[in-house]
Amino acid sequence: MGWSTVRLSRIILVGHRWLGLLLAVQVVLWMSSGVIMSWFPIERVRGETAAAIEAPVQLNATRFFPPGGVIAELQGVTDVRLRTWLGKPVYVVTGANGRALFDADTGARMSPLPEALARKAAEADFRGEGDLGRMTLMNNPPPEFRGKTPVWRAEFTDADKTRLYISPETGEVLARRNRIWRLYDFFWMLHIMDYDERENFNNPLIRVFAATGLLFALSGLFLVAQRLLNGRFKDDLSRQFRPPPAP
Repeated sequence: MGWSTVRLSRIILVGHRWLGLLLAVQVVLWMSSGVIMSWFPIERVRGETAAAIEAPVQLNATRFFPPGGVIAELQGVTDVRLRTWLGKPVYVVTGANGRALFDADTGARMSPLPEALARKAAEADFRGEGDLGRMTLMNNPPPEFRGKTPVWRAEFTDADKTRLYISPETGEVLARRNRIWRLYDFFWMLHIMDYDERENFNNPLIRVFAATGLLFALSGLFLVAQRLLNGRFKDDLSRQFRPPPAP
């Protein structure tokens, strides 16, 4: 083996060891977060097990207030949908400045929702144990909600500390949060290494660590291949499994 080859091997060995130290903590976090995230059913994490699932209903649009009347209420309308909400038919209209909710029987505008209607929407969605407590209209919600604001937050008194986030524009439940979701979200943050928004799986930090992990694996393969070619790998195995000398 030439001097240059020996030097290269030593450089790769030193680099391999330092890469291992650099990756060690993050690999433990990746493994532990993977275990935690795979432990809980995703339906439980999302709060779907405590949510009322509304069956779709076929509605005949000709029986209701003409949609042209509600379109005139908003500028730049791009979409009108007829659906049921709290057991009654409503129009959800999307315009240039947002969305709005209309009573499909009378054409009356229902949004932005007052607290009483937002409370009804929360009670209708939740099927877990516990009662509905405080309702808060938030412009700056906690980090667990990352959607459009303002938003109604409904707080329940169940053991999971369920929080529902309801759109004041449409009455839709935008997010369901509970203690398991918060635990899951924390480990998801550690897993994808997005410590700010907790959503970007392609952030620069995880790219750097992924590339570092690849270098660690390749350098390890190089070192093993080199010892195989030199016959030293066999010697290593022999020493490893050689019986201890007799006393």
